Amino acid sequence: MRKITTFIALATLSFTSIGCDRFLDIQPEGKVVPVNIEDYRKVLISAYSKYPEHRSLLALRTDELSLDEGASGFAYNRELAMWKDTGYDSNTVEYPWVRFYSVIFYLNQIINEGSKTMANSSEKQQILAEAYALRAYSYFDLVNLYGKQYNSATASTDRGVPISLEIDVEAALKPSTVQQVYDQVFSDITKAEGLMQEQQQSTGNNYRFSKVSLKALQARIALYQGDWNKALDYSQQVLALKDNLSNLNTTNVAPHHYTSVESILALENAFNGSVKNNLSFAAPELISAYNKTTDKRFGLYFEKAPDRYNVIKKGDSDFRVTFRTAEMYFIKSEALLKLNKLDEAKETLLKVIKNRYIPEGYASIQNEVSSMNTTDFMSFILDERFREFAVEGHRWFDLKRANPKKITHIIGGKEYILEQNDVRYTIAYPQSARKNNPNL
Repeated sequence: MRKITTFIALATLSFTSIGCDRFLDIQPEGKVVPVNIEDYRKVLISAYSKYPEHRSLLALRTDELSLDEGASGFAYNRELAMWKDTGYDSNTVEYPWVRFYSVIFYLNQIINEGSKTMANSSEKQQILAEAYALRAYSYFDLVNLYGKQYNSATASTDRGVPISLEIDVEAALKPSTVQQVYDQVFSDITKAEGLMQEQQQSTGNNYRFSKVSLKALQARIALYQGDWNKALDYSQQVLALKDNLSNLNTTNVAPHHYTSVESILALENAFNGSVKNNLSFAAPELISAYNKTTDKRFGLYFEKAPDRYNVIKKGDSDFRVTFRTAEMYFIKSEALLKLNKLDEAKETLLKVIKNRYIPEGYASIQNEVSSMNTTDFMSFILDERFREFAVEGHRWFDLKRANPKKITHIIGGKEYILEQNDVRYTIAYPQSARKNNPNL
């Protein structure tokens, strides 16, 4: 078992040996309440370990994957690929809701109670900083999963998700607006910044937030909001501290491996076994996006089967990935383009391209890029994001924010269509959540 797996698994085991319920029952009789730094680090590790693995489910909504209708899990996932977000049958897998709020509950416990009971130290500050950072990321994920794409003109009225900052599992929460959720995200980030001690986490601990990964989160938030000055600023701040790229001409270490020189935060199992193992294969649109001869990613991500290409881009604990340096180059390039700095945008992205294609392929792309105008290069950025971050959980959000195009899936011989700018680019709250909370 690799180091990152061991860290999370052993820490979680030590936590669960005491008992999650026992540890987090607030006024217990015969219960264990976390008090010291060691206790709260265990609570925090448990929050990390419980972070939802929902990005594979989102890939089923995109043009990345096709379902294998003979697979055992087909019946549980088919309606996801149909974009049937209401009225789905009881067997259908739901996008996470309770799991997000369970993680947030743990973080609220650390923030509200741990701040009072832990002895003052740099480790206390680090634990609180990570708790604020992970809560910010949780709400950012939630609002982008279930809220409309951020629009400054409508965010103050667009429905977001409920905000829970207290330790109350019985509270019937009401949705906040998209703007209120973003405001909470920014508030948590500000608090995390003031407390964060670790510049970068060591390999094996890089599932935990640090100063660098917090800046990476801010860069992604700015990208999703279309705040191009901030997107440029935060991406440059990250790259000033960590700008390594994995050269696929000289290494077989995948860019999304937790030991890769690109790894910034290795928290999420973006392409997990529930979708990967025989349930899905690469959609023809994804395969056709690559130059199979010159693009080194193609052989690293896919393998040929008799009638399709299977995704071999790993989906296990060694390949946990949330932020990596390539994303920062992409964010910087897009921000420069939007700020009318086309030549700088091209120069930035070509740094990534050079590390992904064989020399002949890079020379050809370099020549093509040189003549691109702003519109062409924006399309090129999105196409390269499609290739670079295949099944890492970016595609759905890229489509939603920048190109909510028409997508067609064939399931059971029937054609299902997500229209351009379809309202289903905003996912409905899960049925179970609405059933349990009438305020939703």
